[in-house]
Amino acid sequence: MALSLSDRWIISRLQQTEQQVSKAIEEYRFDHASQALYEFTWNEYCDWYLELTKPVLNSPESSDSLKRGARRTLLRVLETLLRLAHPMMPYITEEIWQTVAPMTGKQGDTIMLQSYPMADDNKLDSQAIEDIEWVKGVVVGVRNIKGEMNIPPGKKVPALLRNGDGQDKRKWQEHAALLIAMARLESIEWIGQDEPPMSAVQLVDNMEVHVPMAGLIDREAESERLHKEMDKLAKEIRRVSGKLNNEKFVSKAPEDVVAKERAKLAEAESAHTKLKEQLDKLSAM
Repeated sequence: MALSLSDRWIISRLQQTEQQVSKAIEEYRFDHASQALYEFTWNEYCDWYLELTKPVLNSPESSDSLKRGARRTLLRVLETLLRLAHPMMPYITEEIWQTVAPMTGKQGDTIMLQSYPMADDNKLDSQAIEDIEWVKGVVVGVRNIKGEMNIPPGKKVPALLRNGDGQDKRKWQEHAALLIAMARLESIEWIGQDEPPMSAVQLVDNMEVHVPMAGLIDREAESERLHKEMDKLAKEIRRVSGKLNNEKFVSKAPEDVVAKERAKLAEAESAHTKLKEQLDKLSAM
């Protein structure tokens, strides 16, 4: 049995959630424990992991070993999540656990007598966490472009990746099939520093995600979208610049805090410049 990238990611995130919940309970912060469980269940397990497993389970190219790994992970993470949530949701977790537990090989009359989950650092895979966050960034970028340009979510479009670093290129090479499935793409290509055709663009850190506009995008709508993005960045630039121009803040704040604000400013200015270049290209069409 093999585990896919998405399996390793959700198992890692489960360990981190177990750490958060245990810490919150030790501190009698049951509100924090409940919030951690909610965010993991809804935002990670339901919103992303279920979608990430579909390409594995539905693809004829996936091995039986990978499919078994996905089914096993789906069930085991759910069973663990039920035990984590049981102190705060006793009745519904008991009811669901009675159905799920036998599928995972768990034995016992009641969830109440099962051991409470504890994080295992050996199951943490930092590379899987980093790679899936990158995949999510690209997928969200393409979905945002489709939504803002009124392109149907199911319509397949080509995508181009530009201006990324070596790690971005590695992730593209290893996870292109997953990106194509998740973002509903015709293709996804790495163009390095080459000039792309006129495109709608989203940023994933410093990397640009381009969807070529030919036959797809309304020029006026794209211009409006770019202006909105630039306005948001301009507000952020003014906010951070104001802090850094405040002598009291710079002199009294810890050095690492000031350094973070300077990094924020540089990132926002860089993003604003890239979007301005994109707007200039659009205006020249």
